[in-house]
Amino acid sequence: MPTSLTRPVAHEPYPLLPPVPTFAVTSTDWVHGAPIPDVHTNTDAGRNVSPQLTWSGFPEQTAGFAVNVFDPDAPGVAGWWHWTVLGLPPDVTSLDRDAGRPDGSGLPTGAFHLRGDDGVAGYVGAAPPPGDQVHRYYVAVHALDTDDLGLTPDTTPGAASCALVFHTVARAVLMGTYQR
Repeated sequence: MPTSLTRPVAHEPYPLLPPVPTFAVTSTDWVHGAPIPDVHTNTDAGRNVSPQLTWSGFPEQTAGFAVNVFDPDAPGVAGWWHWTVLGLPPDVTSLDRDAGRPDGSGLPTGAFHLRGDDGVAGYVGAAPPPGDQVHRYYVAVHALDTDDLGLTPDTTPGAASCALVFHTVARAVLMGTYQR
């Protein structure tokens, strides 16, 4: 008998955290609430290309940024981390398409990837199980009160997410969907 993936839809992740002001994040690749183009997936049709991102309207006191992509709908209790970038300075307000290359060559000087739940340091695209419910992929840009969280490339994305709670002064969120 095949395993059933029937389960409730997970909560949106960021309203569960302490509230912070919001700002804007946009993408030339993803449209908020719309399906993610295949090129940004980790499927036979995809190429694991991270989306272009631009953000604005963050607080003046912002000392740095972090960016992550999280799927709360993964079949497990902890969701799935697809990408985490730390060490972004306050004058960086965008990431180019494919900045998530595992070798880090697409990132600004000083920024680095964490290993996601796939074990890859870099962007790994959407890859929900075939036949599963629609998955939501939340890109969050965190405006921080520090330029150094004291974390290293060996930090897990979950631990980084906890550290971000204590240093986020504002957050921008963009959500795309994917289903196979």
